[in-house]
Amino acid sequence: MERALLVTIGFKHGKEEFDMEDSARELEELTAACGVEAVDNISCICEQPTPNLLIGKGKAEELGAIAQEENIDTLIFNRELSGTQQRNLEEVIGKKTVDRTQLILDIFARRAKSPEGKIQVELAQLQYIMPRLIGKGIILSRLGGGVGTRGPGEQKLELDRRSIRKRIDRLKEDLTGLIRQRLVMRKKRKDNAVPLIALVGYTSAGKSTLINALTNAGQTVSESLFTTLDPLSKNLQLPNGENVVISDTVGFLRELPHHLIEAFKATLEEAVQADLLLHVLDASHPQVYEHNQAVLKVLEELGIKHKPTIIALNKIDLLDDRMWLEKLKEDFSNSVAISAKLKTNFDLLLAKVEESFSARMLKLEVLVPHQRMDIIDLFYRQGKVSEIEYLQKGIRVKVNLPKILSSKLLNNGGIKLIR
Repeated sequence: MERALLVTIGFKHGKEEFDMEDSARELEELTAACGVEAVDNISCICEQPTPNLLIGKGKAEELGAIAQEENIDTLIFNRELSGTQQRNLEEVIGKKTVDRTQLILDIFARRAKSPEGKIQVELAQLQYIMPRLIGKGIILSRLGGGVGTRGPGEQKLELDRRSIRKRIDRLKEDLTGLIRQRLVMRKKRKDNAVPLIALVGYTSAGKSTLINALTNAGQTVSESLFTTLDPLSKNLQLPNGENVVISDTVGFLRELPHHLIEAFKATLEEAVQADLLLHVLDASHPQVYEHNQAVLKVLEELGIKHKPTIIALNKIDLLDDRMWLEKLKEDFSNSVAISAKLKTNFDLLLAKVEESFSARMLKLEVLVPHQRMDIIDLFYRQGKVSEIEYLQKGIRVKVNLPKILSSKLLNNGGIKLIR
């Protein structure tokens, strides 16, 4: 197993969203998700970042000595390194270095299963490497395996700039084709007046557990980061009979690099196109407020920060302090405290979702011709039938239907409105 020395860097004059302890813990979780043995985690507090090494030369030499003594293969930094900084650090330390972005990309490469996910990972890898190519460059010369080097694009990383640009263009074309397929499916859903709910949240907040509990989706659940990379959409019928589609999306992370968001916009498009966001927060996590801000930052970059949102305060089964839960409910408006694992308060959550879509539904009493049993079937599939009576002149039905569907049926469906 690859042995790594973790390096958590903080700056005295920098504005840090997370403290050093939290950054160190996150780096350990990311490293564990890559299957790498973390030998030690060293914290470095510097005055300010330096352009050539990020940290001071003396500190870099000290890290090199520790790496030699502990037989370390790789040094993993909690910050993004420029090509120059990475090259200079490797010259001073004498070991391979990996930054936070490479670590995240490595996890993505492990998790991607669908063609779309693999394309997005390779695209993000090449876009990361492109500005770091300098001649034969140390970045290319050290790509012999291990953390930060695997993935669908592994065999193509030794191509020159022109070949990589061509590969990036091809990947973008392939991704565009997959996006067109999604657009066709999305249009069909909109034509049928089926609203979309997108699950968003910090990684490991419990989104996959929630979609499994709501829809029996069978989504993989794990405590490790970024378990879900490929989007998953499932049908869900609300208690009032309305059918909706609920989609799980990739988990967010603080300071998610911009080019990663760009590369995964196709996946995150489900959130962009959603009628409602269901923001899942881990209420038991000590950094729940910081996680919320990190998610809001990504939503802002996607241009959907102000989209209608319900906050699911998840994992209340892990909370002992009920006063803390009451504080969270006060601080997060339009929230519901739930346990996805135990299905606690699902009735309250679904009631809130119904409330968000209440203006889309219409209660009707109609008379349907006997020969139009297809419409009766549609009522049961797309709405909620509260009463049905078979009369000589037709079938009388009381039903709660989406307004768009109601309008289409009344205009062209051959049914008669009673009231």
